[in-house]
Amino acid sequence: MKLKKQAHTVYKTQYHIVFVTKYRRKILVKGVEDWLKLRFQEIRKYKPDLEYKEIDMDKDHVHLFMVIPPKYSVSEIVNQIKVNTGRNMKKRFEFLEKVYWGTDSVWSIGFFVSTVGINEDVVRKYVQMQGEEDSGQAELEL
Repeated sequence: MKLKKQAHTVYKTQYHIVFVTKYRRKILVKGVEDWLKLRFQEIRKYKPDLEYKEIDMDKDHVHLFMVIPPKYSVSEIVNQIKVNTGRNMKKRFEFLEKVYWGTDSVWSIGFFVSTVGINEDVVRKYVQMQGEEDSGQAELEL
């Protein structure tokens, strides 16, 4: 298990994030998908401690598997990703003006997030055995 360090924090905060296009329109075609992947990486210029482990897309939604340091909230990062990509998508791809006339946004409000990490049973056993482990009595297999 690879841990990250930052100031006085050690972490392994991994998230699976999904957000969808507005009205679930199927706009994430090949050229748009390639452009978005580049834009996601550009966001790291301003937040270099973000790490994308995987980026994948379907025609109407984006999946990100990423490490977000605990100094940021997940919703803050997702909002920045959506704002920074959505703002320029309509300028870059003219066909989106016809798909999303009357609105600035190409992303639907909200997102899905799930943590990715150690197995729940391992954590549960670790927490339950803390008192015994501290006194040198317990053996815990991870």
